[in-house]
Amino acid sequence: MEEFSIYGMALVPVILAMVELLKRVGIPKKFSPITALILGILSGFYYLAPGEPQKAIFLGLISGLSAIGLWSGTKNTLEELSNNSNNKLLRINAVKNSARSARKLKWKKTIPGIKESKRTVKK
Repeated sequence: MEEFSIYGMALVPVILAMVELLKRVGIPKKFSPITALILGILSGFYYLAPGEPQKAIFLGLISGLSAIGLWSGTKNTLEELSNNSNNKLLRINAVKNSARSARKLKWKKTIPGIKESKRTVKK
């Protein structure tokens, strides 16, 4: 297991980059987790534990699943940051719009001769 901590962890971003390259070449996105697992197992057989099939499969699965988790975690974090910034912008715009409408109503009330009209909603 000590070998994985040294060499296997360096394979995780390599597997991630290879999956991304294969997606750009034409593999559908829905097959990217399976592709990462296959690449992880292949790297286990050829790099991590060449003479030990059980250990190679185990370390390869760990590498592939780590690459999938790295991708998923990064994607979810970036989406959440993007959504939070969009929500803040929406809240700021809502506050600005409510302040503008309040100023308009106050302005109309102060001018003599302008009556407030009832707003009707069309269905």
